[in-house]
Amino acid sequence: MATFDLDGWVARSGALDLTGIDWAEVPRHPVPPEAVRTLHYMQDIESHTIVYLRSLLATRAVDDPEVSTFLACWLYEETFHGIALARFLEASGHPVPPRPRPHGQESLAQWLEARATALLSRAWSDFCAVHMTWGAINELTTLTGYKRLKAVAAHPVLSELLERIMRDESRHFFFYYRQAEQRLRRPGAAGVARFLVDHFWGPVGTGVGARGELEFMAKYLFAGDEGQAAVRRVDDTIRRLPGFASVQLLEAWLDRHANGGRT
Repeated sequence: MATFDLDGWVARSGALDLTGIDWAEVPRHPVPPEAVRTLHYMQDIESHTIVYLRSLLATRAVDDPEVSTFLACWLYEETFHGIALARFLEASGHPVPPRPRPHGQESLAQWLEARATALLSRAWSDFCAVHMTWGAINELTTLTGYKRLKAVAAHPVLSELLERIMRDESRHFFFYYRQAEQRLRRPGAAGVARFLVDHFWGPVGTGVGARGELEFMAKYLFAGDEGQAAVRRVDDTIRRLPGFASVQLLEAWLDRHANGGRT
């Protein structure tokens, strides 16, 4: 895999370019209600990025100059994804409602997860191997979700907006994946990372969005042969990482949570 050009990416990093997006055209095309519901979920999760970063600031991730530089730009770009999705929803007549609980208010589960992450980071010098692996999985599933939404919603303005967001997400995924590939080769790193992914990983937004919304979105985006093929591509890509050849990820999660318990 090619080397990630961090300096070049930082130089080009910025707010999502919305030049030429015809917002007045949005209401002239139907947006399926399932797509509206999915967009509300995705917008909420994109806007939640700063809370993930807050947890990472208490870990070794910020001690690595490459990782900390990347995270600063990553947060900036992800924030504008949330703003752009909110603007589309507003233009379509489905504005983002007030969130029942502000992003700054953590649930007990989120608080415990953040503290456990900080403790793991202090105890294990290769913590970034887990962070980069987790990030690679989450960025790839997010990117795949956007691709599937573009296909199933079939809205011309949304398609153009998602294409621009996906270009950012592709670069984010490349950084995480390249870093994970390198760090998992260190002695013991792959074993610990694999154990944590096997026992604690869930799709982006697990425990954050309203109950049932993640499962609904997964069914909507990944139904049918094309959806299942997209799921398998995610898993096959992550299986190329050191120590992850037999990992069960998105397809297994869907079988447990979104496909009626089929295994």
